[in-house]
Amino acid sequence: MDTGAHASHHRSASPHRDPVTLTRWQHAARRARSAQQLGQWRMAMAYQHQALGLSLQLLDHTPPAGREDDCIAAVVVSHLNVADLQAQAGALEDSTQVLCRAHAVLLGLMADARHGVALQQAAWRHSRETHAALLRHVQAHGAHPSITQALAAAHAADGSGRH
Repeated sequence: MDTGAHASHHRSASPHRDPVTLTRWQHAARRARSAQQLGQWRMAMAYQHQALGLSLQLLDHTPPAGREDDCIAAVVVSHLNVADLQAQAGALEDSTQVLCRAHAVLLGLMADARHGVALQQAAWRHSRETHAALLRHVQAHGAHPSITQALAAAHAADGSGRH
């Protein structure tokens, strides 16, 4: 599976310059894709982990107004790419935990009233992607208690069971 596929639908059309941390995330994500295309799996994983750390830093600092969706997309893309690489390496337990963490991060953002409405809405929109990734993981690798728990938490948070 090409882990670069997750990044392709999150290109920013914004005409202003990206914040340094988002630019650094994009650079790390590109280096990871390049390393993977060259068959350098350890290097790809190292860059994906770097991108993941940078994406989480984007949330530690309040994302710039109007860039909330890009910052949430970076978090989701990074988690999904790390999980894909781990699954390809046969580390299914690690892959499962990364997917569950991604979903939990978004659910936490949605539930925390201290975050701005734009960030909460971006988290809600992107939680559909992590929800779908959890379901695809179950379909490909079988049920896992952590995924069952993550999906149940999503339904409880949503209230309606729709995602």
